[in-house]
Amino acid sequence: MTAFVDQARISVRGGDGGNGAVAFRREKFVPKGGPAGGDGGDGGSVILLADEGLSTLLDFRYRHDYQAPAGERGGNKDKYGHRGQDAVLRVPAGTEVYDHASGELLADMSTHGERFVVASGGKGGRGNIHFATSTDRAPRRAEPGQPGEERVIRLELKLLADVGLVGFPNVGKSSLITRISAARPKVADYPFTTLIPHLGMVRLSDDRSFVVADVPGLIKGAHEGAGLGHRFLRHLERTRVLVHLLELSSTPGRTPLRDYQTLRRELALYDPALAGRTEVVVLNKLDLPETRKKFSALQRLFARRGLSLLGISAATGEGISGLQAALWSALEKARAAEVAGKGASSDSKMRSGIARGRGI
Repeated sequence: MTAFVDQARISVRGGDGGNGAVAFRREKFVPKGGPAGGDGGDGGSVILLADEGLSTLLDFRYRHDYQAPAGERGGNKDKYGHRGQDAVLRVPAGTEVYDHASGELLADMSTHGERFVVASGGKGGRGNIHFATSTDRAPRRAEPGQPGEERVIRLELKLLADVGLVGFPNVGKSSLITRISAARPKVADYPFTTLIPHLGMVRLSDDRSFVVADVPGLIKGAHEGAGLGHRFLRHLERTRVLVHLLELSSTPGRTPLRDYQTLRRELALYDPALAGRTEVVVLNKLDLPETRKKFSALQRLFARRGLSLLGISAATGEGISGLQAALWSALEKARAAEVAGKGASSDSKMRSGIARGRGI
């Protein structure tokens, strides 16, 4: 199994530009040939390339320094040096690139095939062919190549998923993603079975599918680093829909409603935008007699708060088709809201531009 690495810090440097050359024409019967020194080639750049086929930053765990080749120096007979080859580093789609020194977000590599020049190569120096004048027909000077750009960057991976599964440890998130997709995370009856996020593709039909992310269980204080939640909460930031997976716990003080309220509070404290996501609330483990006995009463309890509570059993498959339909419906609503929001933003900018044009 490939190790999951979602953070890395690396040093990148573009190649130095090649030096310009000092040379003169030496052809037969041209005793006083002019300058013939060519330009140095530009240095190669370090380029990041988003690849949806990757799901981890593992490649950057053991190697931390990357440098593109330098450009060649100029030659005689007006020959220009070759440009240094670019160093292309593939990163998973969903990777954010930060300048380590300033903390500035340099790029959000969210689209497959997206490229970002993170360290430019130095420009090659000019050869002496560029310095001939009427008073200096045989210049003996040329420019040195410029050094390549150098910086330390921090890479942070945020998984690209439509739906995020959240819940306390051991509520059955791994069992659920196994049931509805081809993902096969570890499943066991102890807390924190899930130590890394998992992605699964849910295919309802040929033209209806979506990606689900299962992140490690959250507990109270997750936004401050309690449990495993703080490290992995960022993987929910790109999701459109959140599934709050609940259970009828035997732990004193825990109820499905209190668990739901705790989860929402932790999400809001980490990022207020997460609390505003479209959500589907689900009670798992209907195969257990006690859970089935209390399910109707729990539905009424949630309904009084304006919430619809679905019931499923990830172990037996009961209620799964209804959940998948509810998720697809929630996704369609979330996508429609996104389109409407972008349209409203565009209209607002247009009206603002018209107002400025009229001098309002």
